[in-house]
Amino acid sequence: MPDRIDFEPVFFAPFVSTVMTVDSQWIDYNGHLNMAYYNVLIDRAVDEAFLLVGLGPDYVQNRGASFFTAEAHVRYLRELKTGDPVRIALRLIDYDEKRLHLYAELHHAIEGWISATSEQLALHVDLRTKKVVAFPDDVLERLASMKSAHGTLPPPSALGRAVGMRARS
Repeated sequence: MPDRIDFEPVFFAPFVSTVMTVDSQWIDYNGHLNMAYYNVLIDRAVDEAFLLVGLGPDYVQNRGASFFTAEAHVRYLRELKTGDPVRIALRLIDYDEKRLHLYAELHHAIEGWISATSEQLALHVDLRTKKVVAFPDDVLERLASMKSAHGTLPPPSALGRAVGMRARS
């Protein structure tokens, strides 16, 4: 994909990734998808979605910047096994000049059920200095378009959940 997009992408709400398949090498000794590979699948969908914004490999090479996940909260809801087809539904919840707040649901691509969710905060980083910097204007314009489309959806019920144990009485 070119560094600067020569077309105006259409942002669907939510963004839905291409179908991916659970690889047999990703199965752990419990017989299901190892937790690390849920993140691999979600990360691939994030990359796919943000190509539309202009944040792909060419952006890294030509502008010397990228976005890094700084925090993630993953909920593992249902097992995936070898060969299961999956899709990720991804939403841009919010953004500012330097940050992205994302929410993803990993779905079984045929049966539709949700296997996992991931809420993430990503930072825009200058790769030369390793410092957080502002997105360029053309990327901010596309982020505004994506947020506008995704903002038409109701907030996800799992958004903003904290990790912890309830106190026993």
